[in-house]
Amino acid sequence: MADTAGRSTPRGKGKLAALAALGTRPGGQRHPLVAVAMVLPLAALLGLVSGWGRTVLVQASSVAGMLGS
Repeated sequence: MADTAGRSTPRGKGKLAALAALGTRPGGQRHPLVAVAMVLPLAALLGLVSGWGRTVLVQASSVAGMLGS
């Protein structure tokens, strides 16, 4: 903890802060499509890990079967 007091770069000015600021508007809000693009990969990974993907596929194939496709 004592090492954080003598930083050479100001907080929020690093590469990570610049990446986090990607897609932000002058008012400080992020564009909705940028927010969706950031969330979808994590949501897909979470779905694959927890098995939601298989459930969605089973339900979709059941609906397709009921429709006669």
